This record gives sequence, structure tokens and C-alpha cells, in this order.
Amino acid sequence: MAEAKKENFFVRAAKRVSRWFREMTSELKKVVWPTKRQMINNTVIVLVCVLIVGIFIWVFDGVSGVVVNGIISLVKGG
Repeated sequence: MAEAKKENFFVRAAKRVSRWFREMTSELKKVVWPTKRQMINNTVIVLVCVLIVGIFIWVFDGVSGVVVNGIISLVKGG
């Protein structure tokens, strides 16, 4: 009985890569891309949220710094 010849590693790898690109292309065709207006709107929303969270963290850091310094000054007695 003749054994079926195994494919070369590089041939198998090339087939896997080729199949991956075909599948990726077919999946990207199914994507519903946002319009320019939606992209601008989403970007503005993200920037506003980042700004609000940044301000919240900045205020919290300042308040907690004052509290920690007050506790330290009470412990030192000065």
C-alpha cells in the first residue's frame, strides 16, 4: 500500500494563511461601517467622557491629598 504523501510544512502554512485571508475578507464585507457623522459624534462623546472622568480624578486627588495631609498634621501634632 502506498502511503499518501504528506504536504510540506510551508504548503500547509500557506493554505492556512490563504484560508484565513479569505475568511477575513468575507467577514469584513458583512461589517456595517459608521458614517462620517456617526464617527464624529462618537468621537466627541468619547472625548467628553474622558474629560469628565479626568476632572473627577483630578478633584478626587486634590481632596484626598488635603485629607491625607490633614491626618498627617494631626498625627505629628503640628
